[in-house]
Amino acid sequence: MSIQGNLNNWKRQIAPFEQCHRGKSLWQLATTIIPFFLLWYLAFESLAVSTVLALLLTIPTAGFAVRTFIIFHDCCHGAFFKTRRANAVVGILTGLVVMFPFYRWKREHSIHHATSGNLTRKGVGDIWTLTVDEYAAASPRRRLAYRLYRNPLILFGLGPFYMLLVNYRFNKRNAGVKERVNTYATNAVLLLIIAILGSVLGWNRFLIVEGPVLYLSGMLGIWLFYVQHQFETTYFEQEDNWSFFQAAMHGSSFYDLPKVLNWITGNIGYHHIHHLSSRIPNYNLQDLYRSDTAFQQVPRVGIRLSFRALGYRLWDEKKKQFINFKNVNKLLKE
Repeated sequence: MSIQGNLNNWKRQIAPFEQCHRGKSLWQLATTIIPFFLLWYLAFESLAVSTVLALLLTIPTAGFAVRTFIIFHDCCHGAFFKTRRANAVVGILTGLVVMFPFYRWKREHSIHHATSGNLTRKGVGDIWTLTVDEYAAASPRRRLAYRLYRNPLILFGLGPFYMLLVNYRFNKRNAGVKERVNTYATNAVLLLIIAILGSVLGWNRFLIVEGPVLYLSGMLGIWLFYVQHQFETTYFEQEDNWSFFQAAMHGSSFYDLPKVLNWITGNIGYHHIHHLSSRIPNYNLQDLYRSDTAFQQVPRVGIRLSFRALGYRLWDEKKKQFINFKNVNKLLKE
């Protein structure tokens, strides 16, 4: 199959991999949720021995929180189980673990998939990205806000706190009734769970464990989302020239991770395939990647190379690549 092949050809080739398997889904759910709570409990009990030991244990716990998020993410796409009801139930419950309201995240992420790489329709569920021309036309205040947002210390330092404690605790103006109720219900249940655990376990001990788990998993989640769309020669086009296929295959990278990290992140590194079809369960992504060399002829980003993304700031529509602020300052002076 050619990367430029017929639309119906790749849809037919992908179709078998879009089939979820209840046994595999249940097994993944069990091997994710059980280790998560077990590690959380061990980290908590380790406080009696050493705070350092407890904090070290929050690292793998955060890893399983990320894996839980991948299950939540698949449920939002309707890809983890065959029925809408099963996806909603598991999605809502895993959403409580990772502190995301199911219906709001589902809607915004669906928009992200439908508009990824589209410069005309960007802005929902995306990393805030300005083009050189947009930055040049922006007010000083907007430029400052953008510079602060794109600063790694803010994006990955304050970002997890803002995302989990502020942004997803409220509804957007265009939210429907179901979405609003789900957000309020999620907040209420989370407050109840936190109040019970804090009172029973002790607030200091509870926060010493839960705080790092939420922060580390949130930071890793933002990093994965960032690096798989913010690489040097990614794909951005105005709507008239935008292609869903090209946006998936060239605007979403293959993040080549070591096996253990690939497992803990639920194969999300095969991001181009996930964007080609969000209905593929995470446990089928690698199999599709290996099924045809066409799926391997995509932007490949390793861990070392991925850190270059920290310097990417603005999209240059003329050069079709990301540039840093130093380069844009030169362009603005010309």
